[in-house]
Amino acid sequence: MPKAVAAIVTEYRRHSHADVIVGKILEGYRHDGGPGPDLRVVSMYVDQTPANDQSRELARRHGFRLCPTIAEALTLGGDTLAVDGVLSIGEHGRYPTNERGQILYPRRRFFEQICQVFERTRRSVPVFNDKHLAARFGDARWMVERARALHVPLLAGSSIPLTWRRPELTLRRGCDLTAAVQIGYGPLEGYGYHALEALQAMVERRRGGETGVRRVRFLSGPAMWQAMDQGEFDRALLEAAMCCVPAHARGDYRAPTERAADAAVFVIEYRDGLRAAVAMLNGWAYEGDGGAFCFAGRLAGLPDPVCTQFYQQLTDPFGHFIYLVRAIDSLIQTGQPGYPVERTLLVTGILDALFTSRANQGQWQATPELAIRYTPTDWPHATDPLPEPIRR
Repeated sequence: MPKAVAAIVTEYRRHSHADVIVGKILEGYRHDGGPGPDLRVVSMYVDQTPANDQSRELARRHGFRLCPTIAEALTLGGDTLAVDGVLSIGEHGRYPTNERGQILYPRRRFFEQICQVFERTRRSVPVFNDKHLAARFGDARWMVERARALHVPLLAGSSIPLTWRRPELTLRRGCDLTAAVQIGYGPLEGYGYHALEALQAMVERRRGGETGVRRVRFLSGPAMWQAMDQGEFDRALLEAAMCCVPAHARGDYRAPTERAADAAVFVIEYRDGLRAAVAMLNGWAYEGDGGAFCFAGRLAGLPDPVCTQFYQQLTDPFGHFIYLVRAIDSLIQTGQPGYPVERTLLVTGILDALFTSRANQGQWQATPELAIRYTPTDWPHATDPLPEPIRR
């Protein structure tokens, strides 16, 4: 029998993260009534209901309970926990930003209220948290520590590490990776997180496993390329990754990125000495065929970089989310996350520290709090044929 899940979401409208994740439980992986995960949505809490809200119509069609509180969604109004898993999707909606420009989605609030039910009912079930854990690292660390205290199997993160890689590229665990560059595009927080987690899914496989990050630096304008010329990150790797970007401006990449207010380079120095960078090439990179999340890495003993594009299906059924939903299904069926939440915790902390560096005019930001160790797993990314586009 399918496992019962509660969906806790900021908003549910077409093409929101609630739609492309929870919708695959309600309507099948392709949103066409076909096969899907072995899960059933029994309840939903929706924090905001814009004019194009779909939750009410979906509740009527699929018979799940719309609840005014998170507690009711988890207990169905009773005194005991009534679900086998929880999806916490704190993405999209109208929320304030802090003084550093980070959107204050209610991810910690959602998780705090979920855990209050676990504590009161003396039972915990697996929880999936979409994307980064929180805007501020302190909240993210609290969430992970709270999950450990209550024995909550916790999975979090982006769909990007799980999508197709073109060309196919899986780094061997224990590989001798000496430098890496990831290209990204789009909003610096929301898509910067995607780019950072794609990078982390690659670099975590280096020799010695993950030991954390020593410091980070946020660069914009001419400072991006001055730092590159001074060797702060690998120009040859950047240009190798650029070869995987399907759509971009013609000519020198420096000029359009210097003019773009939202172009930036994130420089990351790991505790074991690895230096990596994320180049958010707004102004030069366009969304194009499959997006512009592209990676290049340098492996000892190989003359040329290894490169790939993290390919997104940018139309219905947004097939790259299928593989995230499969990871969620496995979490709830087995009680075991397919990959460690420490990856998301580390990337959340890197992103937060980068916004601090940005506020400090691009100074290096030391990150002693990011001495986070973990061992990567071999959870698979997409290799199936790309689903055919659909109309909904």
